[in-house]
Amino acid sequence: MSAVPAARKAFSALGVEHASTVSRVAAELRRAVFEGELESGTPLREIALAESLGVSRPTVREALTVLVAEGLATREPHRGVAVATPRADSVRDVCRARWVLEGAGVHAWTVADPARRQRVRDTLDAYTAAVRGGEASYEELNERHLSFHVSLVELTGSPRLVQMAEALMDELKLALAQVDRLHRNAHDEAEAHEGLVALLEAGDIDGPGGAAAFLRKHIDDAEVEVIEALGLE
Repeated sequence: MSAVPAARKAFSALGVEHASTVSRVAAELRRAVFEGELESGTPLREIALAESLGVSRPTVREALTVLVAEGLATREPHRGVAVATPRADSVRDVCRARWVLEGAGVHAWTVADPARRQRVRDTLDAYTAAVRGGEASYEELNERHLSFHVSLVELTGSPRLVQMAEALMDELKLALAQVDRLHRNAHDEAEAHEGLVALLEAGDIDGPGGAAAFLRKHIDDAEVEVIEALGLE
């Protein structure tokens, strides 16, 4: 009788260990993408990755499935998996949708719950601290950057709008990471975000140089930078 629970425990431990290995491989591949070691369009071959990472092909296969689900890789029939390549039309569409969602958040600032306004301040502080600390990876900078923008949507108080914003950020994550790594000055970006929050704190929302106009220009500039920097058409 005691052998059955023991066997179940052993199998459970094996399952946890396998899941942990898949997570570690996915994390390493994700890091390589964000750090530029694996550029857009790079084929992700199971055999080569399994050998270089010292794991089995099934483990690599599951890790690649994670990256595909995150939008960092694409899987095509007869061609396998490769690092995703952003498309210009997708970047434009995401930026248009971002303005709708983040703009709604900016306009909700004055009536938003104090805890949500504090969330914007906290995500800004986390982002600027990572930038100025000088030791954060591009992946971490990207995550904190996008968390700030999602916090703007949280000002609306709508969980569904927040879910939509998170999905949009996932789509834009790879493109922004590559542009931040190659072309943008992170310190300038941090100062721009501080400028936006300063306008919000001052209650200057809809003036000619107010927070809404500031955000619209920020998103428009990001769209142009991404498309030009990555040579998209």
